[in-house]
Amino acid sequence: MAPDRHESQLASRLEGIATRWSLIRDAHAAGGLQTATAARQALVLRYAKSIRRYIGGMVKSQADADELAQDVVMRLMKGDFGGADQNRGWFRDLLKAAVRNMVHNHWAKANRRKTADADLTQVGREDADDPIWTAEWQANVLDHAWAALKEFERKNPASPAHTLLRLRTEFPDATSDELAVKLSAKTKAAVKADACRQMLRRARLRFAEALVTEIGVGLADPTPARVAEELAALGLLDYVKDFLPADWAVTGTLAR
Repeated sequence: MAPDRHESQLASRLEGIATRWSLIRDAHAAGGLQTATAARQALVLRYAKSIRRYIGGMVKSQADADELAQDVVMRLMKGDFGGADQNRGWFRDLLKAAVRNMVHNHWAKANRRKTADADLTQVGREDADDPIWTAEWQANVLDHAWAALKEFERKNPASPAHTLLRLRTEFPDATSDELAVKLSAKTKAAVKADACRQMLRRARLRFAEALVTEIGVGLADPTPARVAEELAALGLLDYVKDFLPADWAVTGTLAR
């Protein structure tokens, strides 16, 4: 079967979820105020925290950081990204450039001494290697993957995937027996060590799937290769690599 067909299958699994680019398009849709407003609110909810933390890493004054973050959020709410072109790069790079430019313009317009109030190594950089923004975006993706796993558990209480994976994160050196005891205490149901191991693998798989989905909806063209590239760029490949089959680039399906 041809790779492009499998790549379209990966995209089809994501089509029920609004991509960042589709939200951008909806946010600037002519004649659809309700749709545009909902899209803008979705963008704000997903990125407001990361925007504020990123600006806080560049601007020393917390009051100024709050003001600038609010300005960016207002831009999102007003629909000021209508000229965004999904063919020109990643959505995260678009948002980073917008934030950085607003910080730069803030200091230029205020005619302040930047060396006293801002970290110019961050404000002025034009290269793609921006560890602060990358860390914020990584945290954003992880937050949404955890939220997806928690929602899965809420809808499927017999499968405590979120609870178990959180326990493993909290107690990384715990044996299967110890983890089973902790899970039993959390769920008020007896869990044996062998069952706990199986449940943990399924939980890790669901988390990997949530990460792949979250990465995919941030891409204009979510092919398996581009998803893997973005996972690697954000330092998230370790969460997924145990489930990546040899034919991932062709199938785009994680190994169960």
